[in-house]
Amino acid sequence: MGHQIGKALRPKRGSRAFTPRVRAKRHYPRIKNWPQVDEPRLLGFAAYKAGMTQVSFVDNSPHSPTKGEVISVPVTILDAPKMKIAAIRFYKKDSRGFKKVLTEVWTDKLDKELKRKISIPKKEKKPEEQLSKINLDDVVDLAVLVYTLPKGRAGKKKPEIFEIAVGGKDISQKFEYAKSILGNEISASDVLKSGEQVDVIAVTKGKGFQGTIKRFGVKLESKKTDRKRRGVAAIGPDVPRKVMWTVPMPGQMGYHNRYDYNKWILKIGNDGIAPKSGFLNYGIVKGDYIIIKGSVPGPAKRLIRMRLAINPNKNVPPQAPDIISIDGVKK
Repeated sequence: MGHQIGKALRPKRGSRAFTPRVRAKRHYPRIKNWPQVDEPRLLGFAAYKAGMTQVSFVDNSPHSPTKGEVISVPVTILDAPKMKIAAIRFYKKDSRGFKKVLTEVWTDKLDKELKRKISIPKKEKKPEEQLSKINLDDVVDLAVLVYTLPKGRAGKKKPEIFEIAVGGKDISQKFEYAKSILGNEISASDVLKSGEQVDVIAVTKGKGFQGTIKRFGVKLESKKTDRKRRGVAAIGPDVPRKVMWTVPMPGQMGYHNRYDYNKWILKIGNDGIAPKSGFLNYGIVKGDYIIIKGSVPGPAKRLIRMRLAINPNKNVPPQAPDIISIDGVKK
């Protein structure tokens, strides 16, 4: 027998990299993996997405064909108000070898806006006495709990609270650094630097319940079909007698946790930035801001979490470029 002529070959509909396609539990994500850094520092930050524009700068990439020339690239502007270190969380190992929370030490300098998010105990304990009782021999890791200070920014007052890992060579070095910043306010320039690469983690824009045409890009059937047009003609063989998970089916689209790796920070400023009429659906960025090359997941006002890149791109230069102009933006 000869070969088949005109056999249609195509990849399966929908990416297998994003499963399951379910709604996120909250509008800002949780980060489970952090890079290993010997320097005592915080390994992440968070900011609110304001909008996009384009920036012109001198290309300083060593392997780029446009090296030394002025290029324009799309960028995302993040509004980065200060955050506050609320607590230190200590971890131990359980009987099965997994990390488990040992204890938490909270600061006595909490803001009243935090009551909008969690219940604050009325009786405050002195953190110095609690920290003196910590036995570092029982601790395998530690992190800090931080909360945002969005009042007057992003059109909201209710803060978000989440965990950020701490870098260091050993537990004692991490402990001393975390103890020194407990109860302090931190800004974007205290954690990140211009020219660094970060992994962006955010919840994408929600699109609700969608069918297979929009959700997976399945071909629209002919109008003369005796079955439904906006669906899958065959959902599987007779054996096995079940619908496989790879079959395109209707369901939730958008509002998923997504990672975007190796985003380049072009600039971290503190003098405000915005178009003449403000960013669409956001307004004017009044204080600290971060300019990131390219797009990031999520709509305007969504909290975008950043961590130091776990596997940075070696072709991206460690120095930020010289920005010549920011189109349509009043500085």
